[in-house]
Amino acid sequence: MRHVYIIGTGATPVGEHWDRSPASLAIEALTGALGTIPASRIGALYVASALSGSLHTQSQMAALIATAAGIPGVEAVTVEAGGASGGVALRQACLAVASGAVDLAMVVGVEKVTDVLDARREAALALATDVDWEAIHGVTLTALWALLMRRYMHEYGYTADDFAPFPVNAHANGVANPRAMYRFAITAEKVRNAPMVAEPLGLLDCSTAADGAAAVLIASEGLAHELCATPVRIAGSATATDTLALHSRPDPLWFPAAAHSATAALRTARLTHSDVQVFDVTDPHGIAAALALESSGFAERGTAVALAREGAITPKGRLPLATGGGCKARGDTVGANGVYQIVELVAQLRGQAGAAQVNSARVALAQCMGGIGATVATHILTLE
Repeated sequence: MRHVYIIGTGATPVGEHWDRSPASLAIEALTGALGTIPASRIGALYVASALSGSLHTQSQMAALIATAAGIPGVEAVTVEAGGASGGVALRQACLAVASGAVDLAMVVGVEKVTDVLDARREAALALATDVDWEAIHGVTLTALWALLMRRYMHEYGYTADDFAPFPVNAHANGVANPRAMYRFAITAEKVRNAPMVAEPLGLLDCSTAADGAAAVLIASEGLAHELCATPVRIAGSATATDTLALHSRPDPLWFPAAAHSATAALRTARLTHSDVQVFDVTDPHGIAAALALESSGFAERGTAVALAREGAITPKGRLPLATGGGCKARGDTVGANGVYQIVELVAQLRGQAGAAQVNSARVALAQCMGGIGATVATHILTLE
């Protein structure tokens, strides 16, 4: 298998883009990732979108975007895996380039969620749960995360206040991200006093679903060094799955898909946990980030919240997390989250992350999650 490199990235600001279509957002990101490279050189296009069919009654987004990009006829595939869609799309593109099927592949994550009423959007997001046993009874993703947070607090003796460092860190980092939806700092006191959404989750520990598109151009080794001065290698790539329904799992506070994909990606990259210097995981709430870090092997069970409280997740800590603001401050673009993660981590490895830059970062981990850990994609990026 050939080595695979990222040679271009692009992204729109995250927000409420009332006047934009999903295709126009996608083309803006795609054009940014291409730079001066003609679109006609793209050998395959992978489009991640979790909600386009349910919210916009539009399937075949890949064909739509290929046409809008002026490359009709190109091999184009739409990928849906809930919040893991972006990571799974990147995984497919990596396999295509590594196998030699194509030399240049484009991955676009796009989501447009703000043009509908809240009830319809929540119903669409709930499709990432088990519809027959969870969503049909009115259970939302936020409610499930709240149940896990309550269980975690019971098991390990934490209070809701102990989770505040996660959103506080995300917002502090989001200030430096020009594409973030919420570019302002918050305090632990504000998190504590925020209105309750699904107890014990308060408003400031809950992300906002938003519109946006991000794109990554990947290439074979020879082409990467020809077209880019600072290519970033995708050294490891893996996906894994778990049971869809949370109640079917023997241990709800452990995500096997996160564990399996992280282990496989690190093994492929020939790296260990201690080699990773900067992280981005699916973090719509602090509990989600804590469980992702623990299940992936970067914190002992029950310790991630304590580590966050001690400052480990800040850019100067040993587990720098959400340096672009994460789902909380950047905004939760659902199926596009996994591609936004890559865009932000590439900036980190190139030393272009501004005030949230992690010193001398050369190895990064991106992990995106569909539903409550039912699908997880993990990628290891390295600067060579």
